[in-house]
Amino acid sequence: MKKVFATLTVLAMLTIGSVAVMAQEPAVADSVASEQVTETPAADAEEVGGIEALHKTLKVKFIEGGAGFMAATLICLVFGLALCIERIIYLSLSKTNTKALLAKVEEALKNGGIEAALEVCRNTRGPVASIFYQGLSRYSEGIEVVEKTVSSYGGVQLGLLEKNLSWISLFISIAPSLGFLGTIIGMIQAFDKIQQVGDISATVVAGGIKVALLTTLLGLIIAIILQVFYNYILSLIEGLVNEMEDSSISLLDLVVEYDAAQKK
Repeated sequence: MKKVFATLTVLAMLTIGSVAVMAQEPAVADSVASEQVTETPAADAEEVGGIEALHKTLKVKFIEGGAGFMAATLICLVFGLALCIERIIYLSLSKTNTKALLAKVEEALKNGGIEAALEVCRNTRGPVASIFYQGLSRYSEGIEVVEKTVSSYGGVQLGLLEKNLSWISLFISIAPSLGFLGTIIGMIQAFDKIQQVGDISATVVAGGIKVALLTTLLGLIIAIILQVFYNYILSLIEGLVNEMEDSSISLLDLVVEYDAAQKK
């Protein structure tokens, strides 16, 4: 957990640093309009010019939307993506070849008994192997205890798989909320200008409305990106849970067979 928070802190510092650099360029909006990309016969030069123009345009829109709300919304993306990447890595490492594991456990039970099967589970990573280990370690207490242990520890592993999902969901909700908050503030600024000038014209309200639209746009884009990752993570968890349940049933069948063989 400490490594996760350290990673999040570094990413947040990098984001804030980039925001500070962009905030120090108030004259970018005027310079972009006057800059022209020099035409070159090489296709690579045109592509680089297009990328630079896009980068400058994004910086301009970021500043126009208000560095405060745009930065806060962007931080939601940074933290949300960091948590999503951490979950995807964790879930990817949690995958186990359950068929191979069951075959090894079955062979170990036939040749070396419970201790050999425990050794196989101990040397295998993933939630399925952990459930197997906890269940087999209580074989001496009876089949019913093994079944209850497998079921209970399955819930524990499910909690570990779903760790930090609530935080990802929080950032998905906060990002558009910050965008809408920026929208409200932008509209208030527009009405303030109307009140000061005493005239309703497009020039007077354009700035406030632009801030409102840009903050809302960024918030919705971030929410969509995080939602895609969130659903992908849920699909990974669902697949792992199905494997855990199916393999747990198979383990209980092996334990029942082993117990019947021992009583003969």
